[in-house]
Amino acid sequence: MSDNKILYRIIRPIIRIIFKILYRPKIKGLDNITDKRLILAGNHTSILDCLLLMSCTKRSIHFLAKKELWKFPQSLIFAHMGLIPVDRSVHDKNALKYAYEYLNNEALVLVFPEGTTEKNRGLMPFKIGAVKMSYETNSKITPFVIKGKYKIFHKSISIEFLKQISINNNLSEENDNLRNIIKERLKG
Repeated sequence: MSDNKILYRIIRPIIRIIFKILYRPKIKGLDNITDKRLILAGNHTSILDCLLLMSCTKRSIHFLAKKELWKFPQSLIFAHMGLIPVDRSVHDKNALKYAYEYLNNEALVLVFPEGTTEKNRGLMPFKIGAVKMSYETNSKITPFVIKGKYKIFHKSISIEFLKQISINNNLSEENDNLRNIIKERLKG
């Protein structure tokens, strides 16, 4: 795992400019990304979601991302940006280990609890990883909601960061609660 912050610092402003020009995203609730050690967890609508999140904050975000992204040539970029490869076919303990290391070093970790993009199926069931990481590292979660479609030169995509939540030891109940918070905000 590499954490080359120089590459991230070079790429993030470029992505931010491109997103402002092409997609003009509406961003709300940035004041909910306050804690240094924090998990961002929300719905996943498109492969562009990670770039949208990178364009929102100057902080480095460590994404949990499918291991298939670590194939050549994209591995040249992803391997040097603090991304965490996840083998979605198993309970990937290595991915959790790396995420815990980042959180224990006061970093920002992003999880899409659905584990894949929605592809017009609506909000899918959440995997328990985000709440488990939160509980085991004593990190808060900032839920977020992405609405709309990525349409070039339209203000058709928005992201809202919601109020932070703390997780107790009933992980199944907390996972349902996290999903319900996001589901309710998607309706509004």
